Amino acid sequence: MLLLEAMRRRIMCLMPNDASSSTVDAGRRTALKALATVVALPWLSDEGLLAFARLQETNGPPQLKLLSRPQFDALEVLTDAIIPADERSPGAKQARVAEYIDLLLAEVDRGVALQWIGGLAALDAEAMSRFRAPFSRLRDAEVDAILRTISRNEKSPQTPLEAFFVIAKEATIRGYYTSKIGIHDELRYKGNQFLREFVGCQTEDGQDCPHCGQKHHAG
Repeated sequence: MLLLEAMRRRIMCLMPNDASSSTVDAGRRTALKALATVVALPWLSDEGLLAFARLQETNGPPQLKLLSRPQFDALEVLTDAIIPADERSPGAKQARVAEYIDLLLAEVDRGVALQWIGGLAALDAEAMSRFRAPFSRLRDAEVDAILRTISRNEKSPQTPLEAFFVIAKEATIRGYYTSKIGIHDELRYKGNQFLREFVGCQTEDGQDCPHCGQKHHAG
């Protein structure tokens, strides 16, 4: 329960490569149309969790289940922009959150997967319109500029791309705190331990806390 509470607080298409351009365009239009009713992803199955654990243990290259490489690259940039690395812990890229989402998309209904592919297509379209490059090839400042735009109505999305950002952020947070990095490096979770007495956060005494990992910042 404590881990779940901590988590709560811290909170281009499916066509084959040799398809004709007209067929690919039709597939992209279908994906973008599906984005109008985009829904959040469910939880990863037990089999999927085991596969995700193996990915983190082996530290090998991505073994994509559903997304194409360009789609995955865009998703990886997006998730890492949502949870970047900082002085406390690595970010979403190192935690392999994009691969977590790819595993999830391989488990859900095709219609839900199509909505996500539509979202990634819309993200690329926004990047091309503003910066003349795919989202995965943007500079950090350009990625930040797009995220500021699509997150401005996070509590009440007004466009399909804004709605996609909301569910992408939710899936990123869930994937990050399912990973070893998120659980152990970020949350400093050490498993169930018997404590003879309650130990308060030592940052209140002007020290870095060895229990929760919080750093003391001098006022």
